[in-house]
Amino acid sequence: MQSDHSVLLEVDNPNFAGARDDLIGFAELVKSPEHIHTYRITPLSLWNAAAAGWTAARVQAALARWSKFPLPGEVVATVADRMARFGRIRLLAEDGHLYLEADDPLLLTEIARLRSVQPHVAEQTAPNRLRLAPLARGFVKQALLKAGHPVDDRAGYRDGDALEVGLREATPDGEAFALRPYQQEALHAFLHRDAGSGVIVLPCGAGKTLVGLAALCALGTQTLILCSSNTSVRQWMGEVLRRTSLGEGQVGQYTGQGKEIAPVTVATYQMLTAGHKKDSDEFPHMKIFQARRWGLVIYDEVHLLPAPVFRVTAEIQATRRLGLTATLVREDGREDDVFALIGPKRFDLPWRVLEGQGWIATAACHELRLDLPAELRPAYALADGSARYRLAAENPQKEALAEQLVQAHPDDRVLVIGHYLGQLERIADRLHAPLLTGKTPQRERDRLFDAFRAGEEPVLVVSRVANFAVDLPDASVAIEVSGLFGSRQEEAQRLGRILRPKRDGRPATFYALVSRETVEEEFALRRQLFLTEQGYRYTIRRAVEVAESGAASRP
Repeated sequence: MQSDHSVLLEVDNPNFAGARDDLIGFAELVKSPEHIHTYRITPLSLWNAAAAGWTAARVQAALARWSKFPLPGEVVATVADRMARFGRIRLLAEDGHLYLEADDPLLLTEIARLRSVQPHVAEQTAPNRLRLAPLARGFVKQALLKAGHPVDDRAGYRDGDALEVGLREATPDGEAFALRPYQQEALHAFLHRDAGSGVIVLPCGAGKTLVGLAALCALGTQTLILCSSNTSVRQWMGEVLRRTSLGEGQVGQYTGQGKEIAPVTVATYQMLTAGHKKDSDEFPHMKIFQARRWGLVIYDEVHLLPAPVFRVTAEIQATRRLGLTATLVREDGREDDVFALIGPKRFDLPWRVLEGQGWIATAACHELRLDLPAELRPAYALADGSARYRLAAENPQKEALAEQLVQAHPDDRVLVIGHYLGQLERIADRLHAPLLTGKTPQRERDRLFDAFRAGEEPVLVVSRVANFAVDLPDASVAIEVSGLFGSRQEEAQRLGRILRPKRDGRPATFYALVSRETVEEEFALRRQLFLTEQGYRYTIRRAVEVAESGAASRP
């Protein structure tokens, strides 16, 4: 533990797993080469920890337990100071008004003078209390968090229109189910801390949707569900009908394919931002937030929430909000807005813990490095920025290696995932496999997914559309041929495509194909950060070694 709030963690130490599991609770992973991983303790990581029930004493005890050297006094003091800030400023609702309250009048005076807060203050009613404008709840929380003052929101929530709904004990096709222990813990954490806002972080395949449905049933209120794609809309609607007592007329979709406002309505983020005209602040479809008296808004894949929707989220703070995600990582750096406007992290369970309990498949991750062909080296040397990255990512040698890896897994369902369509088209032709992209009609997507589940199409070549909300429980191998620069969330989602437990107990295998001595190596390292934090380790090998060993044996 160092005085700049960074933590160096030895991977090959017998205490590695225990220390890592503690660090996940209150620190952020910065980089993860083979032997030493670097974490950093930040204000936001500590405030998320405080919201999840950690105390400063518990954080300090965890650091002291694992630290090889005495803790720097500055770190001990900073942890105590930062975590003490959570709860010093409270947001209350009384007599139909919204108030900001602090025990320290001077602190409140300092806050009231902030330019970002001043427009939202109606009057100072007491030395330690400010009355806010009626719709200021989200905007003030957002402004104060950026100023280093996290707000403890105790203003409560409206109930919304009631909805008689419950979870079934079995689906209509006879599948019995019940909440798993960790799903019950997640639901309890959301409902009982302030009974209304926060984010549940669970791995892909761990049943986040069921946690959302359980929250809907527990609250018994009309609910708006926002998700990332038309495919996920259909899956959410299907799960609502299969696992709850609601019928067809009580569940609607608000998409380009239909605009039905029902007691439970499922919409896409893209639909909410559609129709926006440049140089205009109007988003015509945002009116869905006022279409009914919603008692709950569920944000699926909350890390993908588009920036314009943050503004609406700031305006509907009296509505209960549940964020679901496999990773709180946002590549635009707006994790603080998720904290302020959706809610703090209420529950987070390490992926490898669920793997050890058998709830998700065991997984082996491999990074296979290939040489860039000699004829492409001059073009690569002269290229800049994204052009250089694309040359490395579309390394033609990846196409043969992808075919070799597919042949090494004849009994598996395989996803070949990439970013560049031309590359994917060539691989699909080479493998004689279907190609699924953003241009594939929804009906054809559904047909291909059904054929894959049935084993009629054992290999699918897919673009980024398969990163999210694609339910393919029998997929056990993913081959990543290219990705979105250094996107940690994309890497996590792609591994998540193959983590659902297999009927035959088959393990999952993830391959990332990377061009040696190019910028792709650097981006690959960034992409792997989140998964390394979760306890996954990449075996790094040269592609030539794989070829020499005969790809029939799995690398």
